[in-house]
Amino acid sequence: MSDSPLDQLIGRARGPMGPAIEIDFGHETGPLHELGVALGRMNGFFAFNAGIQVFRAGEEGLGPDLLSWNSDELWKSTYGGLADNVLCFGQDLFGTQFAIVGGERVVTFDPETAETEDLGSSLNDWAAWLLSDPDVNAAASFAYEFQKQNGALAPEQRLVPLQFFVAGGDYSFENVVVRDAGEAMRIRGPIAQQIHNLPDGGTLSLGVTE
Repeated sequence: MSDSPLDQLIGRARGPMGPAIEIDFGHETGPLHELGVALGRMNGFFAFNAGIQVFRAGEEGLGPDLLSWNSDELWKSTYGGLADNVLCFGQDLFGTQFAIVGGERVVTFDPETAETEDLGSSLNDWAAWLLSDPDVNAAASFAYEFQKQNGALAPEQRLVPLQFFVAGGDYSFENVVVRDAGEAMRIRGPIAQQIHNLPDGGTLSLGVTE
């Protein structure tokens, strides 16, 4: 019997990022239960040349931890409520969040627009989506080539476009910079709020304050 997509993903991952842990989200089935089991097997990891990152749980370890990452203080407050209902358990190279909504659905959360895309009802659906096209869905080739040229990213770092993708920026080395992952989300929260509230024909004002 072949391994499940989630088994395959964990099998090719680099980790753990934190000490062994047992975690119970209070669900006997569904993606939150699966997340607890996955973190019990490998507490935080990278895969696809660090094109994706799954956050560790607990106070000790490398990279963001699950609890702090989902706090208002780190970045969610900059989204004005648009990120309140998503439990983000990981992200890709560019900060697109992998999240669970309502304890039932696994989605992507776009950091520039706060829009979600449904991936399914389980972490296996999410893992199968990643495995179906790692270069597109997990940024595998981009992550490999960027780090080959610029050096490995630290566990707390991700890439941010200089010209936002939603405003026509391209996926090129020249259009991205390395930033702390939390800072990378805070930069884009106000943009997501503008886009969410933008009326038809409205003007989007883009700017980054250092």
